[in-house]
Amino acid sequence: MRARMALKYAGIDVDIREISLREKPRSMLDLSPKGTVPVLKLQTGDVIDQSLDIMKWALASHDPNQWVVEDKQEQVNHLIEINDGVFKKLLDQYKYPERHSVSRQVVLDEAIRVQIAPVNELLNQHRYLLGEDCSLADIALFPFIRQFSMVDPEWFANSPYVSLKRWLDQFLTGDLFNSVMDKYPVWKD
Repeated sequence: MRARMALKYAGIDVDIREISLREKPRSMLDLSPKGTVPVLKLQTGDVIDQSLDIMKWALASHDPNQWVVEDKQEQVNHLIEINDGVFKKLLDQYKYPERHSVSRQVVLDEAIRVQIAPVNELLNQHRYLLGEDCSLADIALFPFIRQFSMVDPEWFANSPYVSLKRWLDQFLTGDLFNSVMDKYPVWKD
């Protein structure tokens, strides 16, 4: 989702192929043997197979609203590192507690401590994570916060993280997110 949003924002036309991760097509595995999505094949033949790298490539091509905030790269990198590291692991445990030997409440408490409360605190100060304008950090974190909110929607709706909920809602109701959420038929070789 975050790669699609960055590509759309940057005005880069791509052919999107929906992949079933249970039946990965040979053509995808030939491009990226690790077998994860997203995978972007450039016209040069080069392949980018990490969503954050796709985002950075797209923004290097065209960044009309300056999502890349040069003087805040350390803060951006820190936010994304926590998100893509510890929070992503906690999210997986929270979504699939039966696969892990820890209680959902323990995972929820840790997710709140490392990601939800700190992000809400940043958003108490500004409309977006770095200030009044959207940035790479916002788009990089948004899909994971969205997934988190969907695990227990009632808990999330009643949680005290008002600024986080407002931030999430502005993406969920925004044109960019909705423009990349089209469903595609599953690609078969």
